Amino acid sequence: MMRKGLYILLLLLIGLVSCQQEIVSNDPSLKLQFSHDTVLFDTVFTTLGSSTKCVLVYNPNKNAINIDQVEIRDGKHFFINLDGENNIDQLRDIVIRGKDSLFLFIKAQIDPLEENNPVLLEDDIAFRVNGNVQHINLQAYGQDVEKIRSDSGLVIYHNLSLTNEKPYLFYDTVAVTGNLAIEEGTTIYMHAGALIYAYGNVTAKGTKDQPIIFRGDRTDMLFDSVPYRMASGQWEGLYLMHTAARLPSTYTLDHVNILSGSIGLYVYSEATGSILPKITLSNSKIHNHSIYGLVLQNVNAKIYNCEISNCASYCVYLSGGKHDFVHNTIAAYYGYPYTDLNIHNNIIADDVAAVYINNLSKNTAKTVSSFTNCIITGRRKQSLMVATPLPEYYEGSFEGNYLRSDSLHESFAKNNVYASDSDSCVFRNIYYLSKQYHYYDFHLDSLSPARGIGDSIAALSYPTDMVGLPRKNKPDAGCYEYVEE
Repeated sequence: MMRKGLYILLLLLIGLVSCQQEIVSNDPSLKLQFSHDTVLFDTVFTTLGSSTKCVLVYNPNKNAINIDQVEIRDGKHFFINLDGENNIDQLRDIVIRGKDSLFLFIKAQIDPLEENNPVLLEDDIAFRVNGNVQHINLQAYGQDVEKIRSDSGLVIYHNLSLTNEKPYLFYDTVAVTGNLAIEEGTTIYMHAGALIYAYGNVTAKGTKDQPIIFRGDRTDMLFDSVPYRMASGQWEGLYLMHTAARLPSTYTLDHVNILSGSIGLYVYSEATGSILPKITLSNSKIHNHSIYGLVLQNVNAKIYNCEISNCASYCVYLSGGKHDFVHNTIAAYYGYPYTDLNIHNNIIADDVAAVYINNLSKNTAKTVSSFTNCIITGRRKQSLMVATPLPEYYEGSFEGNYLRSDSLHESFAKNNVYASDSDSCVFRNIYYLSKQYHYYDFHLDSLSPARGIGDSIAALSYPTDMVGLPRKNKPDAGCYEYVEE
């Protein structure tokens, strides 16, 4: 009987405590707390909508408080859901128990703005509690885009010119059978799975201040401190294709940044004769791809003042044709062990070189390549690999480079500096730490062994680096001349 009485007493005490916790206070000094007072959406494409962001609405007080009403000032561009309710007219008399919280979900949906440049749009969420009004500010940059899409793939049977009036958004596979011209300052957003095939001539000439950019269409954050631009494999790639039935094409790309796809730039010819398509790639960046960066198969190429970096497989793959590389930085630190990211295909690929030269293919023209005043390095000790590195099988030359390789034959490798295990300061920064906002930076470190090692005669034809800085009498290897921070 005594145990039964104690049990009943315990239940009464629990009930009393519960009742006390349900007391709703009207004390005007009691306020809510928000995990974010301002919610910012970066670029939101009109008619497409944004990702959903979450704000924690927290009652830090001992007693429960009543939210009399939740209002959104305008409600044209932002939509909210509080504790499962998305009808703004129903967001009244909401009780939050002491030390408890609610989830507030916010999404931006913007109608066409009839503007070429991004437009800052703002709104305000008001919480009325005990005679006080607390606010969460909402901001988004709305951007009109030119959408190019077809669920089954799109073939454009004529020349295509892309201008810089507003960005483009490619949703699917697009094949351009005519010539493709891209104006300086044009940004091309690529949706997941999208790729571009170009079968004619390609002219894409940006400038230092107005580069042409290919990138994924996610502009939000992967995590709180990690932008989506850090994730590779967001789109498929840019393919420049030459068929045997056509005259060889000419590809000219200057100040073009190709970022965070599966394959950055793939150039291929099925021709079997000696006349091959030509590509000139200059002052450009191909960075952060989940497979390859630059693939040249059966083409003649001039590549200078370019950064080709951080690809899960080869940054550069060469097979067939003549390739002239001058003042390029080719750096393979994809999946570097110091990173705190573990996102799309972020592998540690010890068997993948930064540059692979395939001179064994019998289906393409003979591979002849030269590298002058370049940096070829990465985590792997053999960051440069030639399939058959013997002079009787390979016509190539390497001079004035910084190389992480020891397999080159001296007959075609002269006046190079080779990496050692003690080289820890080639670049300013070779890893990404999200919490410290450290980003890969392939400018030269003050103690870099690549400084002043380039061939001065070869550098005369390239008097400025990738960003327009003049080269010194004793030029640095790579696409960036050293400058003090």
